[in-house]
Formats: sequence, C-alpha cells, structure tokens
Amino acid sequence: MMSLNAYRDQWFGNVKADLLSGLVVALALIPEAIAFSIIAGVDPKVGLYASFSIAVLIAFVGGRPGMISAATAATAVLMVTLVRDHGLEYLLAATVLAGVLQIGMGLFKLGFVMRYVSKSVMTGFVNALAILIFIAQLPELDPTRVTWLTYALVAAGLAIIYLFPYITKAVPSPLVTIVVLTVLVIVFGWDVRTVGDMGALPDTLPVFLIPQIPLNLETLQIIFPYALAVAVVGLLESLMTQNIVDDLTDTKSDRNQECIGQGIANTATGFIGGMAGCAMIGQSIINVKSGGRGRLSCFAAGVFLLFMVVVLGDLVSQIPMAALVAIMIMVSIGTFSWSSIKALRTHPKSSSIVMLATVVAVVYTHNLAIGVLIGVLLSGIFFAGKISQLFRITTSITPDGRVRTYKVEGQMFYASVEDFMNAFDFKEALDRVIIDVTDAHIWDISSVQALDMAVLKFRRDGAEVEIIGMNEASETIVDKLAIHDKPGAMDKLMSH
Repeated sequence: MMSLNAYRDQWFGNVKADLLSGLVVALALIPEAIAFSIIAGVDPKVGLYASFSIAVLIAFVGGRPGMISAATAATAVLMVTLVRDHGLEYLLAATVLAGVLQIGMGLFKLGFVMRYVSKSVMTGFVNALAILIFIAQLPELDPTRVTWLTYALVAAGLAIIYLFPYITKAVPSPLVTIVVLTVLVIVFGWDVRTVGDMGALPDTLPVFLIPQIPLNLETLQIIFPYALAVAVVGLLESLMTQNIVDDLTDTKSDRNQECIGQGIANTATGFIGGMAGCAMIGQSIINVKSGGRGRLSCFAAGVFLLFMVVVLGDLVSQIPMAALVAIMIMVSIGTFSWSSIKALRTHPKSSSIVMLATVVAVVYTHNLAIGVLIGVLLSGIFFAGKISQLFRITTSITPDGRVRTYKVEGQMFYASVEDFMNAFDFKEALDRVIIDVTDAHIWDISSVQALDMAVLKFRRDGAEVEIIGMNEASETIVDKLAIHDKPGAMDKLMSH
C-alpha cells in the first residue's frame, strides 16, 4: 500500500511541468477524440466526454503517474458493429460492462501476464504504434485535400519542436508550436484545415445518465462479447504503455492498480455518455517529453480538454491541424525504436522474426491485441524450441549386456518428447532398464505420457524398468498423472 506522502508527491511534486504538459496533451487529445468518435460512428462529444472523464478519473485511481488515458482508436474500432446494429445506448452499456470486467481482472491480479511479453514483442508493439501514429496523419497531408501551405506549416512546426528546446526548456516546444502556428493562421487568414473542421465541439458539461436499454439476458448476450474485447484490448494497450512509461521515467508502477483504475474510469464514463478508452502511448510520450511526470498532468489534461471545448471552443476550433500533425509526427519519430533496425543484424534471428511479425500484424490489422498475441505465440514457440535443443539422453550398458542405463538431461516437456522416445531402442533384449532422470525435470502431461509409454514398451518385451533420481517437483506430477503402474495402462495410452 502506497504511503500518503508518496501519493501526495505524485500529485504535487512537479506542478509547473505537469500543468504545462497537461495543456499540450489536452490540445493533442481534441482532434483524436473527435476522430475516434467518427471511427466508432457516434457524435464527437462522445469521444470528447470520454477523454475528459477517463483522464480525470485515472489520475486519481490509476497505477502509473504521468500516463495519459482517454478515448482511443484501439477500443473505438471494436465498437463499430455494435453502434451500427444497436445504437449509442448499447455502446454506453458495453463501456460500463467493460469497466466492470477490468476491475475484476485487476482484483484477480491479472496484471502479471505482462511478464510473459518478451522484449522483442514490446519493441514490435512500439514500432507498430509509431507507424500507425504516422499513418494516421497522412489524411491531413493528402495533396488532394490540402495546399502547399499545410506542408509549410507542418515543416515549421517540426522546426519549432526540435529547435526551440535549444533556446529554453521552460515551456514545452509542442505548446509553442500550437500557439505560434495558430496565431499565424489567424493573423494572416490562411485557408487551412483546423480542429473545427473535424466536427462540432460540445458546448455543455456532461451529465449523469443511465443507458436506456432493456435489462435482460438478451441485452447481456449482445454487449458481453464487445465489452470483453474492449476490456482485454484496453488493458493490453494500457499495460504495454505502462511498461514504456516505466522505462522512460526509470520508475516502477502498479499493474493491478492500473487495471482497476482503467475499469473504474470506463465504468464511470459509460454513465456520462462517453465511450470506452485506455492508455494512449502517443499522448503519454508527449506528456513525458514535455516534462509531465505526476498524476496532476493527466488530471490537468482532462480538465483543460473540457474547459477548452466547452468554454474556448471557438478559439480551439481555429487551431490548424498542421500544428497537431507536426506534434504527432514528432511522437511517431520519438516512439519508433530506431536501434531495433540496426539490431536486426546482431540479435538472434528468432528475436528479429518476433519483432517484425508483431509490427506487420499490428499495422496490417490495426489491432494491437492480434499483433501482440502473434508475437507472444511466436516467442513461446521459439523459446520452446531453444529449450528442447538443450535436452539429451546418453546411454551405457553393463559388460554382460543385460542392464542398460539411459541418463536423461534437460527439460522434459512437449517439445522434447519426440527426442526422448527416439533415444530408446525398444527392440534390444534386456533384463533391466534404468531411466536416470537425476539431471532432468518433468514439466507437463506430454512428458509424463512419454515416460509411461517408454516404461510400458520395455515391460511389454519382458524388461524390468526402474526410474531413478526424480526430483520432488517431477515426482509430484508423475505420481498424479502417470499410469504405467495401473491396470490396462497400454490400452489407455494407445486410445489417446
């Protein structure tokens, strides 16, 4: 349990930088929240209210200070069919249910699953997100939709972002970019796409409401698959982003608390007319790069967002999209792990394949969960293959040729079962066979069944079989699952 002083420091240990970075993030959240609403097929205010609610609540109950959570594309794309077939009210109900599921996952401490995500998968995830962030900016750079002036403004924005820190770091350069380009566009009256062109901004505060849906089993059957998908994908992206922010800030955070926090934020958001969301890697990196480290930065981002769209909507709508495109290009460049390209020549081929497969899968499907799942599966397959290569069996026989000892070394599991069985000569006429597993470990039912089969085949040909050297853990699983000493064992094995 975190101490009160530590929690207070997460709020007020970096006030100035947190407030300024929160302002930058809020400006970057507006067009994205609108865009994600359009993806889901709902009014822009649904995404904007969600971003405000999630950001503010996660600041209080999240497990990772400085990480930004709001409405995201990853969750929006999962809701498209639900909104099309059943409408907004069902989306809100699915959002509430997704939050409840996430709270349950946090209470059951499922955050530990992140330890099974390899570094190669993490790198692929980051690189894929960087590519997706850049691709998302291309519509704003489409020459059939914008003029040369847009390109000039984007170039100017990037120049400010990268050169202004040489003058001073007191003010985040992305914020300077937004202010300078907005002033230029307003003063000179340049005709370029602005935030206002993305959709109408809400002019009222959100209000509490209960989704107007029938409370019956049929409704649950409709929303549950969507809610479960949103809960899993949302937590996956949040926990992956949490790892990245941990690395960027050299700090540790609470994964299970983050699961609970995301759940609370989504549950509450569904009751004010907002859509589900999760952590955002792009905005989180903007926040960290702009100096944001504490909970106040995420809280400020949510509050500033609502203030700007409701009170300063007319001014915010005039911010040129070129300024936000420049910021997101900076994010994509900073997010991409450029060293991973050079490392392709030096890293093991299996690691490189996992990284590239994760990138390709995420970029192709635009689904983070599918890409990460493919990466994790490949990592598991390659790992199993490597461990199975360390497995070996040596053999010796007594001078009279009647007793043979097979010495098993390494890990016995599903990937080494074939090598285990191939090492035995079941046609050899022996009085006694000793299987020495002193330097081996038996892990799963596949290896237990292989041991059963070997013992039974030797016994079938009249040899006495003895297994020696079994460690306590191996003995436990063998005693529980092995059947070679039970009646009809061979028939049972052959029937599997």
